[in-house]
Amino acid sequence: MEVSQANEDCNAVLDAIGNSVIADREFLETVLMGVVGRGHVLLEDVPGTGKTLTARSMASALGLSFSRIQFTPDLLPSDVTGTHVFNEETREFEFQAGPIFANIVLADEINRAPPKTQAALLEAMEEGQVTVDGDTRMLPQPFFVIATQNPVEQEGTFPLPEAQVDRFIVKSSIGYPDEDGEIELLRRRAGRVDQSPSVDRVLSDEEVAELRQVPESVRVDDDLLAYMAALCRETRQDGRVDIGVSPRGTQRLFEASRAYAAMVGREYVTPDDIKRVALPVLAHRLVLTPDAMVNNVDKREVVQTVLDSVPVPTVE
Repeated sequence: MEVSQANEDCNAVLDAIGNSVIADREFLETVLMGVVGRGHVLLEDVPGTGKTLTARSMASALGLSFSRIQFTPDLLPSDVTGTHVFNEETREFEFQAGPIFANIVLADEINRAPPKTQAALLEAMEEGQVTVDGDTRMLPQPFFVIATQNPVEQEGTFPLPEAQVDRFIVKSSIGYPDEDGEIELLRRRAGRVDQSPSVDRVLSDEEVAELRQVPESVRVDDDLLAYMAALCRETRQDGRVDIGVSPRGTQRLFEASRAYAAMVGREYVTPDDIKRVALPVLAHRLVLTPDAMVNNVDKREVVQTVLDSVPVPTVE
């Protein structure tokens, strides 16, 4: 697939989702960037803003299978991955696949599950496989996790371990719609019988697979590689940061930059592409110092400071 075709396909997908979800185009681009960049997305927002609808609409537009897992404090790892069930007719144990066996998996309120269950996603997200009772089973491809967490009602929740947060290529928030958007939401609801709108399929399975390969052909010059490395290294020098961006985070910045360039129809990455993706890619990877947390320092503010301080490569 050519980069120009990738741009047309991405715009078609975004238009289809935009007809269903009232959200900023930039937010939808960030979620789709996770798919194109072969990563996973973490959404943090209050209930009722459209996180579940976004995930379901994305699956419908891409023509992929969809599964939703509601994480609760009593959810077991086997409830996610599946388990072996005894078949009385054959007198044998048969594997019953869990909801993780889908192309797009919505891990709803992931921070409500205990760490052991949260960890059940780690192998799936990193390796595209799960191991149940010693047997390793491959997940359907493409495999993409959209996890949500609720920033309110923190009683009975289990914060995601830093190692797991680092697995998400981007973290974003849909936010509240503006007044016009909320009125449009009501207008759309009044014009249909079903509460949730439907989204038509835009791409075939083959087109989705080809779309995810396009970023591999996007060129990144050496000076931009140095720029990405400098940004990530600078986060480790900030006095407000206890643990900066890891080398994995540097790679994710590289992957997201190429994915975004492909989405906008460009065969090469520019400094503006890197700046566009830096906040959603890097901010959630930072671990602030206790003083910074007490002072309610925003991680995105730290990343913005880094973007402002690191010299941008220029064409000589």
